Amino acid sequence: MQVTLTVNGDEVTREIEPRMLLVHFLRETLSLTGTHWGCDTSNCGACTVLMDGEPVKSCTVLAAMAGGHEVRTIEGLERAGELDPVQQGFIEEHGLQCGFCTPGMVMTARALLDRNPDPTEEEIREAISGQICRCTGYVNIVKAVRWAAEHPAGAAATAASAS
Repeated sequence: MQVTLTVNGDEVTREIEPRMLLVHFLRETLSLTGTHWGCDTSNCGACTVLMDGEPVKSCTVLAAMAGGHEVRTIEGLERAGELDPVQQGFIEEHGLQCGFCTPGMVMTARALLDRNPDPTEEEIREAISGQICRCTGYVNIVKAVRWAAEHPAGAAATAASAS
């Protein structure tokens, strides 16, 4: 079957098998390997992407179901060479260790900040509760999201204003 959707701002049309999962469409068909495929049970959240601005676990969505929708992956956050504030926050606050869960965490955090630009620690923890990180203990991940909330323009604008 043919599917057409918008991925990171670009409309794409491809022939796919009806049973293909969105995670495989992104990774194998479009070569967007930043979306990780982890547990095969939708528990870990490493495959989280934004569909029409809402976080979804792409291992639970058929690519055909994404037809006509807008999908944003970790590759779609960076703009004109500048990292998204959430990506920068993960760097600034050491919010990652092995990095496997990071794309899903970042996408979930981006969705949270898009609807609530100043979340509390409790709201951040609730938002990322569908994500599993086996390395960090979540403390620095929460700090990273707070950093992004406090620096919505990102590190470049923060550095420029400090000069």
